[in-house]
Amino acid sequence: MDFFPIILIIVGLVLFETISSIDNAIINADVLTTMQQKARRWFLFWGILSSVFLVRGLLPWFIVWIVNPSLGPIGSLTASFSSDPKVIAAIENSAPILLIGGGTFLVFLFFHWLFVEPKRYGLVGERFIHSHAVWFYAVVAILLTAIVWFALQKDPMVAFGAVVGSTVFFIVHGFKQNAEEQETKLMDVGRSDISKIFYLEVIDATFSIDGVVGAFAFTLVVPLILIGNGIGAIVVRQITVGNIERIKKYRYLKNGAMYSILFLGAIMILDSFGFHIPPWVAPAITFAAVGYFFYKSRKEINKPNF
Repeated sequence: MDFFPIILIIVGLVLFETISSIDNAIINADVLTTMQQKARRWFLFWGILSSVFLVRGLLPWFIVWIVNPSLGPIGSLTASFSSDPKVIAAIENSAPILLIGGGTFLVFLFFHWLFVEPKRYGLVGERFIHSHAVWFYAVVAILLTAIVWFALQKDPMVAFGAVVGSTVFFIVHGFKQNAEEQETKLMDVGRSDISKIFYLEVIDATFSIDGVVGAFAFTLVVPLILIGNGIGAIVVRQITVGNIERIKKYRYLKNGAMYSILFLGAIMILDSFGFHIPPWVAPAITFAAVGYFFYKSRKEINKPNF
């Protein structure tokens, strides 16, 4: 791979990881304000190590291993550096299963945000769709049926990958809902700092799954995912420490993250069906979606108040 595509992919991954973790940073910052200084320092230092190396480091490797069990754990870790034709063939053969599963997960994630989650309306039609939240389950059920039907024409294992993607979405969504509900309890000053650190780590791990799955839309090269997501996780920690109130003013950044998730999910699904998507498309779409909503947020901040 040439130098410029590598830099473009890494920068795109950093931006995507940062923007998609804004909610996580806000929760962290709110809970940290109720903790003692020593506990804050412990979480911010050791939390970076756990979030970068344990979650964002091990999860991409684990996903590659799951869809390529024949490579084994070590082979899956070193597959990106291997020139062995058998290893390359194994990765290429399993790629559609991984891509369709990740793509289904991301598309479901977008539609849940669009239909169900509270939001700042950034585009025409979002308010109307949000008022019909009950249709979320019907929409994703129809989407899954269509994806599985076409995938069965290609390979039953690819169809199974789509079902796994939807299953993972509902499991992760359940954990995420529980983590968000725990935030109100964590704000209780009477809670011990140890319990707060534990819950923050669980929340961080849950929210990081979106970024890790979306990273495969940029590249299947695990080392690049580790670098991009790792830098993004560190940026999120810095936002948590010093700039969270400023970031909150950019009210449409979440919209940018979610629309980029929709496009990344679509890219992964199309890739799984054999459509060749150039590697620069995913970073370009991420820059465009986030850039537009950043501009929209900036415009609202600068709007004069009468």
